[in-house]
Amino acid sequence: MTSSPSTGPDHQAKRPLSGQDIRTLVLSALGGALEFYDFIIFVYFVVVLGKLFFPPEMPQWLVQLQAFGIFAAGYLARPLGGIVMAHFGDKAGRKRMFTLSIFLMALSTLGISFLPSYQVIGYAAPILLLSMRVLQGAAIGGEVPGAWVFVSEHVPGRHVGLACGILTCGLTSGILLGSLVATAINTIFTPADILSYAWRIPFLLGGVFGFASVYLRRWLQETPVFKEMKARKELAAELPLKVVLHRHTPAVIISMLVTWFLTAAIVVVILMTPTLLQKPPYGISAPLALEANVAATFFLSIGCVLSGALSDRLGGGRVLAVGSVLLGIATYALYTLVPARLDLVVPLYAAAGFTVGVIGAVPFIMVRAFPPAVAFTGVSFSYNVAYAIFGGLTPLFISLAMQLDPLAHAHYLLLIAALGVVVGLMVRPPLHAAAKTERVGARA
Repeated sequence: MTSSPSTGPDHQAKRPLSGQDIRTLVLSALGGALEFYDFIIFVYFVVVLGKLFFPPEMPQWLVQLQAFGIFAAGYLARPLGGIVMAHFGDKAGRKRMFTLSIFLMALSTLGISFLPSYQVIGYAAPILLLSMRVLQGAAIGGEVPGAWVFVSEHVPGRHVGLACGILTCGLTSGILLGSLVATAINTIFTPADILSYAWRIPFLLGGVFGFASVYLRRWLQETPVFKEMKARKELAAELPLKVVLHRHTPAVIISMLVTWFLTAAIVVVILMTPTLLQKPPYGISAPLALEANVAATFFLSIGCVLSGALSDRLGGGRVLAVGSVLLGIATYALYTLVPARLDLVVPLYAAAGFTVGVIGAVPFIMVRAFPPAVAFTGVSFSYNVAYAIFGGLTPLFISLAMQLDPLAHAHYLLLIAALGVVVGLMVRPPLHAAAKTERVGARA
């Protein structure tokens, strides 16, 4: 069989990165960071939103439950949005869907900033908030896998890992930006001011940033891989999702497992740990926990780029396997040593964050698992379904498990590290070769 455009001579796999490649990576990473900021900023203000968008006479526990339910709705909407956008991305072009995703995110985030509260419009307020959150979920479902496929098809084949690592660094930087903006809002404004009007500022910023990214993405070009497939009439003739499910089941399984790994590392180490550190047996102050989290997220971004670059040289499977061992060691050290040595929380959390950066190898593994004709759909379906399941269940599972085992979070990450080692060893060249040698579902 012939080689695919993504790795064959037509794509000039061995050429160095060009200025156009670098511009594409920068614009894609910047847009990804701002879009992920838009998606994640909701969680930093979920308590405030609960107070504003639900009846004041409702019990507080029920208010928070429903507010977090609206937050979770964004995760549940990811698969549908991702599958729809991926379908058209494989049929009509990567760039169109890549731009549409950030437009929808900007529109919905800006919409949240202008929503009236329950006091003004009653039960229509939480319904509108839910609608905006679902739209956010649909947008992010198309953005992340679409961005990975987009950059991997633009750069030379020998730099795909680096490109995916840089883009993943951009996505995680969105978490850091959200944390910094939330900290600034809570520092500058009083709680009363935040409830009155200041809560709108981070969403307004997100909308403005998003539309700026839409404008910047006008300068991006369609990927050479897609243009070549279209010229040769090699686009998927069948429904891309049908092709993926019927002919690429092993690739789907591998991709969902590495997404589980990615989700656990991000959710537990980056999103949940600041709250866990403020509770027994740690008892760390909120400012110190936030400082440590900022350090961890910063080093996470560096780790993403490094692991992506190493994937180009060593292979994604090897990087994932070795990085998983380091992740297990670093996180277990963080959770077991800090109770006795509070002064070590920042360096230990930073080290743990750096090892979480092994997730930079995950998109490399996924984009190489599927042939170009269905790459967008394959990555999107696997990633979004797995993320919806594990992203929603992990916090609940950890919270319940800690009632029986105070170190459940540490033990869960050891399990995830073991999973990473096993999956890393399963990722062999034949999996990567699917993208090199097969053109399933392509027109003759």
